[in-house]
Amino acid sequence: MPQSDRAVTIRKDKREDLLSKRRNINLQDESARSLAEMETLDNSVQLRQIVAMAQSDDPSFKLAAVQQARKMLSSDRNPPIDDLISSDILPILVNCLVSEDVHLQFEAAWALTNIASGTSEQTQAVVNAGAVPLFLDLLSSANVNVCEQAVWALGNIIGDGPHFRDYCIQLGILPLLLNFITPETPLGFLRNVTWVIVNLCRSKDPPPTPDIVKTILPALVLLIHHDDQNILVDTVWALSYLTDGGNEQIQLVIDSGIVPSLVPMLGHTDVKVQTAALRAVGNIVTGSDEQTQLVLDCGVLQEMPQLLSHHKDKINKEAVWFLSNITAGNQSQVQAVLDAGLMPLIINLKPRGLCRMSSRWLTVVSHKLSKFVPYFYPLVCVLFFEIARNSLSVVLDGINNILKMAGSGLESICAQIEECGGLDKIEQLQSHDNEEIYKLTYEIIDTYFKCVLFYSPLLTLFKNGGISPPSGEIPPAPHPVCTFFQVL
Repeated sequence: MPQSDRAVTIRKDKREDLLSKRRNINLQDESARSLAEMETLDNSVQLRQIVAMAQSDDPSFKLAAVQQARKMLSSDRNPPIDDLISSDILPILVNCLVSEDVHLQFEAAWALTNIASGTSEQTQAVVNAGAVPLFLDLLSSANVNVCEQAVWALGNIIGDGPHFRDYCIQLGILPLLLNFITPETPLGFLRNVTWVIVNLCRSKDPPPTPDIVKTILPALVLLIHHDDQNILVDTVWALSYLTDGGNEQIQLVIDSGIVPSLVPMLGHTDVKVQTAALRAVGNIVTGSDEQTQLVLDCGVLQEMPQLLSHHKDKINKEAVWFLSNITAGNQSQVQAVLDAGLMPLIINLKPRGLCRMSSRWLTVVSHKLSKFVPYFYPLVCVLFFEIARNSLSVVLDGINNILKMAGSGLESICAQIEECGGLDKIEQLQSHDNEEIYKLTYEIIDTYFKCVLFYSPLLTLFKNGGISPPSGEIPPAPHPVCTFFQVL
């Protein structure tokens, strides 16, 4: 039975649905082991016995000892990785990788895989023991289980960071790994290969070199058409990492021809695929106007309505972030967002979602076309009632920009800001401790609402019959903003 069918994965990283390291555990081993046996295995005396047995010339003793070490490391209950490293078993396990016994190779590779799934120090111990070149040799093994386990181990080592990534690349992992991307490779094996490719793309400090990216991209072009969702999720995440490396790296992805296949992934039925695809296309539109236009030409805005109305707030947030980057582009790209009819969908998002996602977008778009102005007053009002303290200055700056560019629509916008309670909120912020917020608040009120604040209580009295103005008429307002109060 293939290894992937007998094992499950413990995922250890917090990265959403995609982890840099994985530990291989066997549920059959776990269910068969009693609590008393586990306590015995944790005993340092037992560890010494395992090491002694592993050094035996008797092949059956050696195999039993390595298998026992692997079972300890496969436990999902705090595996004693440091204890095993301290027991000096690492050189023994590494030496087993060159054994002619494929069962011994497999058990040793499995144990080392799980040690490398731990902390950076634990991964470093595996590398220092000389395991990486031997794992690379095992990629040519005729035994598929041994070969797959070596791929898994290398994935954990590469997943620790760019240093080990570059080390494995220098030793020649890429051509060996990419050779497995064939229809003949078992599905579980291909999933592991794809995950290792993700780890090769993951780190950006520094990112992989352009030559490495060019080598990897043809594999992703093939894998994005695979019908397995696990492979598809990993493939699209790999693209999201590659597009997060600056305009030059974005262009390499574009030149591969994969973007027309990537954009439709936004409409995939699996939310994991959607999330990864949205991040990837979102990264692309952080690039140049030309790079952004390519994504638009692939019909990306047609996918936005379902994402803005998605039941997951995280998808909503990513969609607005994506649109904010497009609206930071040229005038035709901003117009494309307007023409797609997306503004009402953004405004209709849940208030809590808006306050988390829209403050940056508000500032970006408020510096753009006056055509956006009619959409902003409800957004601003929702933000004011829900916004976090550290974003208040962003919202105030956005409001100020909107009012500056409102032109003939100024009166209407001011009226609606007041009607939704925004003006009351602005007034309250005049006593804010933050000087920047205070200054912005003062500028807005003094420029656009000063007359409103002066006339509003008088007009209330006029309406209620408490005061009659001279000649029975309301005095003319000194600013157009105030004229809407003349309707009694």
